[in-house]
Amino acid sequence: MSIATFGAGRFWLVEEVFRKVRGVTRTCAGYMGGSVEEPTAESAPGGDTGHVEVVEIEYDPIKVQYRQLLEVFWGCHDPTQMGRQGRDVGPQFRSVIFYHTAAQKAAAEHSRMMLAVQPGRARPVVTDITEASKFWPAAEDQQRYLQKHGRCGYIIPPAISAFRT
Repeated sequence: MSIATFGAGRFWLVEEVFRKVRGVTRTCAGYMGGSVEEPTAESAPGGDTGHVEVVEIEYDPIKVQYRQLLEVFWGCHDPTQMGRQGRDVGPQFRSVIFYHTAAQKAAAEHSRMMLAVQPGRARPVVTDITEASKFWPAAEDQQRYLQKHGRCGYIIPPAISAFRT
């Protein structure tokens, strides 16, 4: 199994999209990239800890390739919004790819460049590509939140249909 980690706004939405992708064996909502040990839903908002809400994804690279996960990532949020996604505002909701290997870094950089040069793109892609650091799982009540509690007014973005289970 391999690991991928993406931040694309509220982790509830990102987790819901990725857990339905064929070849994904586990998703876990959490935090990455900050300077405080053991961030929580109470400490991470506002951006004071430097953490991003992320989803750690365990996947079977025989069933789904990392580049396919990148396609889902780009399709499930707006990578041109700086420090926000929709109504969720703050640096903890920024668009970021945390890479775990040199191959993931290269694939992420290539896919970001290909997205940025697409004809008709009105705004620049602001997604960061950063080396993965310590992952801090969110509390159990935050895992599969939308599955447990409903959409709560959120619109779940469509994943790339070719990769869905």
